[in-house]
Amino acid sequence: MPVPIFILIIILVIFLLMYNSLIKKKNAVKQSRSSIDVYLTQRFDLIPNLVECVKGYAKHEKELLETITQLRTEYEQTKQLSKASELNSKINNIMLLAENYPDLKASENFLNLQKNLTKMEDQLQAARRLYNMDVTSFNTAIQSFPTNLLAILFRFKEEELFELDPEKAQNVKIDL
Repeated sequence: MPVPIFILIIILVIFLLMYNSLIKKKNAVKQSRSSIDVYLTQRFDLIPNLVECVKGYAKHEKELLETITQLRTEYEQTKQLSKASELNSKINNIMLLAENYPDLKASENFLNLQKNLTKMEDQLQAARRLYNMDVTSFNTAIQSFPTNLLAILFRFKEEELFELDPEKAQNVKIDL
């Protein structure tokens, strides 16, 4: 086999390996994003129960409860992580309400919902860390030479990290 053909085959194999590596990283980002969506959906499925439980105790908090219901619907329709972040913040506000309502604080239903929400939040944090790790790995790959040449050629775009807005999402954990 002539040397130029051998070199061309080696370059082609390297090209294919780099391309496959980019595809694997992109798919890892999609899978991680999907995991976040699953955990958010599970958490948000608890919201109607939480709202019903709190309604009886916090009638004057009607606006907050309506906002939570609206944000949940918007997230379900758009699947935007920014809506999830805002909704998480509002859920934390409901958890803070328990401090103002001793009967709510002692409610078995509320305590059970709170425990489930805390569990979901822990799972969400783990999923967010994995997602951000996968996004960072993918973004680094498409920015690094020589894979950046393939990324440009095949129009791979950078993914955004999942960051909570500190003003909207106060990760407050309350143990009642």
